[in-house]
Amino acid sequence: MAEQYYEGVGRRKTSTARVRITKGTGDFTVNGKTLEEFFTREGDVTVIMSPLEDAGSKGTVNISAKVQGGGVTGQAGAIRMGIARALIKMAPDLDREMRKGGHVTRDPRMKERKKPGLKRARKAPTYTKR
Repeated sequence: MAEQYYEGVGRRKTSTARVRITKGTGDFTVNGKTLEEFFTREGDVTVIMSPLEDAGSKGTVNISAKVQGGGVTGQAGAIRMGIARALIKMAPDLDREMRKGGHVTRDPRMKERKKPGLKRARKAPTYTKR
């Protein structure tokens, strides 16, 4: 019989992460690689591990994440939200703790679209009087 797992989906900018949590020894895989292989920046690893530290379940659960789209930091934020949602499914009493830490709140910031007549979203061409 398959092992019991809890799944959570997290999103940030254009990244989407599907995270599965099972009881275990603390193994962490992202798209088939270890966490440190996939995320080389220390700050991204800290962001990802923050829900586990708040829940006090670091090293007691195995995590498998499939992430796609966006950049490295967006993917880290998506995994963070997915972990928080899966932890809430695993232990509903953690809901208040996850919300207090801001792990479940979707970050609404997105890339602003380019406007016609401008070079980028807000940068205008240089004004010349003559």
